[in-house]
Amino acid sequence: MSVRDNLLQLLEDPEFAPNIVINRLLPAQEGEYAPFPEDLDSRIVNALNKRGIDRIYSHQAEVWRLTQKGRNVVVVTPTASGKTLCYNLPCLNALLADESARCLYLFPTKALSQDQQAELNEISGGNEGLNLKIATYDGDTPESLRVSARDTGRIVISNPDMLHTGILPNHPKWIKFFSRLKYIVIDEAHAYRGVMGSHVANVIRRLRRVTAFYGAFPQFILCSATIANPAELAYSLIGQDVELVDKNGAPRGEKRIILYNPPLVDAVQGIRRSVITESRRWMIALLKAGVKTILFAHSRIRTEVAASYVNEDLENIYTDNSRIRVEAYRGGLLPNERRDIERGLREGEIQGVVSTNALELGIDIGGLDASVVAGFPGSFNSFWQQSGRAGRRGGTSVSVFIASVSPIDQFIMNDPEWFFRKSAEEARIDPDNPYILTDHVKCACFELPFIDKQLKESFGGNAKEALEYLEEAGIVRHAGGKWHWADRSFPAEGVSLRSASADNIVIIDVTDGRNAVIGEMDRPSAKEMLFVNAVYIHRGRQYMVERLDVENRKCHVREADVNYFTDGLVKTDIQVLSEDEKRRIETNLEAVLGDVLVRSQVTKFKKLRFRTHENIGYGDITLPEEEMQTRCLALLFAPDTSSGKALAAMDEQKIAEALCGAGTLIRNIAPIFLLCDPRDLGIAERVKDPHFGVPALYIYDKYPGGTGLTESLSNRIETLFHAIGEAIENCPCKNGCPSCVGPGGNKKTASILIKAAGNYP
Repeated sequence: MSVRDNLLQLLEDPEFAPNIVINRLLPAQEGEYAPFPEDLDSRIVNALNKRGIDRIYSHQAEVWRLTQKGRNVVVVTPTASGKTLCYNLPCLNALLADESARCLYLFPTKALSQDQQAELNEISGGNEGLNLKIATYDGDTPESLRVSARDTGRIVISNPDMLHTGILPNHPKWIKFFSRLKYIVIDEAHAYRGVMGSHVANVIRRLRRVTAFYGAFPQFILCSATIANPAELAYSLIGQDVELVDKNGAPRGEKRIILYNPPLVDAVQGIRRSVITESRRWMIALLKAGVKTILFAHSRIRTEVAASYVNEDLENIYTDNSRIRVEAYRGGLLPNERRDIERGLREGEIQGVVSTNALELGIDIGGLDASVVAGFPGSFNSFWQQSGRAGRRGGTSVSVFIASVSPIDQFIMNDPEWFFRKSAEEARIDPDNPYILTDHVKCACFELPFIDKQLKESFGGNAKEALEYLEEAGIVRHAGGKWHWADRSFPAEGVSLRSASADNIVIIDVTDGRNAVIGEMDRPSAKEMLFVNAVYIHRGRQYMVERLDVENRKCHVREADVNYFTDGLVKTDIQVLSEDEKRRIETNLEAVLGDVLVRSQVTKFKKLRFRTHENIGYGDITLPEEEMQTRCLALLFAPDTSSGKALAAMDEQKIAEALCGAGTLIRNIAPIFLLCDPRDLGIAERVKDPHFGVPALYIYDKYPGGTGLTESLSNRIETLFHAIGEAIENCPCKNGCPSCVGPGGNKKTASILIKAAGNYP
């Protein structure tokens, strides 16, 4: 039977059909095509013809038209709609027209870089007659190949991190490349939002400044998944006007979106069958039906556990005389392991993969027909990206969203039409955030002196203040209308573009004296997952952690065979270090700005039996706390304020619900005012705060040292409370939903608190 017939039969199976909440068919869509542009080099046309491409999509033609007019472009079309060719056509054409021309491709991950190099090699390799050298320049590039990449690479593929720490500070070695740079491609631009996006925008400022110094003014081509404000994000990233191309001309096969709510096992308590169990059942049924499948399990533990279950259940199942092969794909795998899995998926040796969001981005993993999303992934952008991983080669495909017991998942199941009505989220950045800007002004001054007359043009209106601050600290000096570097340090090393720690722990298998490196993990995650006696699962094999040496960044594991996995229990605490600024907002509430110490510590772990997930015991963990000093805004609801009086009329449970609802609204709405991502802010509710002695809401920067977000928010409290008051009033739900007060919140109590704090009826 065809894939379509197999899917329809599966959806009628009594094992699944009763719990399918909605089965929505997105019909197939015809493509809109255009001939190859007349001014496109014939060698490129011939190379594409040999790959079976005899025309292009309408959006690819539109990007070509705009780039040939010298415009910057941002392309926003669905997954697998040919965005790669949107930038490859103008770039390859420019390189063939001018033998000295260069192009720079920037991707957010190394895996995407490798994928793109493989794609380009197929088009531009010597056998096709283009003879263009493509070079990858990232942390995995051997030293012996770096000089060659700099000097002879026509297209250099890299990432913002390497550009920041390795390329721009050493730009004199890149004179030949930068002086002849024609195009800069920024793929997966939607990944650059919040704090990281603000950093990347400043890296692009530095890049434009260096290329201008060498006489080059390259065009930008950006590609993005569907977001609500692509043109705004692109403009913020590159600091130049962009043209938006968002009308998709690629054909699309029919796709079914299935919303599935696991069956109840205890109707009284509302307990449903585990999302891991149900996602495993769906994946096995799909694979047995010959449907190639990807399962998104979101966390590393879930990914490895689900993959183990699937492989055990398929141990004696064969299709076409070969065993069905399923792999786990997540962060921490070695580069060669990742590439082996990617290649196996493309070539058909691997029929299924269980992944974290690591495969959400556009890596070519071949013709998968089904995606299973185990629990809401955190944003609608992510869901549609994950859904789009199936059906990349046309034909019928299916995406199954399996609900967990979390409130947002169950809200979606109770109102499935809301799921389809909900628009994509916006991506916001703030390149002029004073903390981030100062860091990059420092890096830029190290690279090239600033000239007074060009300050605003090259780095925005706040650059002078940042330089004056650095001058007071003795880091730069001003002389003759220029700002010069005056410090001995290498500033880029001290500035991380990502909030995650780059301080990785290496995992070493010591079974039978092997001493073989099998993976790595960032330090905070290692404390939560690699404690002594933890079960570490790596590509289906179980290991027991014998020793975690955080100081020397090593973890020793030994192969084991146990019937359980482990899960660390994390405790978070906030300690106020300083109260720098205190203000009362009329009679409504108090706000305190200061430094806090956010401590997270894994103190115990659970042992969970495989399959049943029943708790079969606990263990103690003795590890130092993970500490982060950052900036915080504490909102205090004292008894003599209107908001405090509103809370005083409630019991502790209602106070907790009110604070939780208000905190959720602040986390979701404050980023609009701060131009950041919700993940950049931390929220902590205290029914009775031990430091201030009253109910409190802590809003803090989730970045060591702070990024200026809470300072900015402290001046917008009145505006913020009016905005969240309007949001809760305008939400059509009765008792609260994910669009307003979120999990754990109560619409009525939160509304009372917000109205009192905002002082409006």
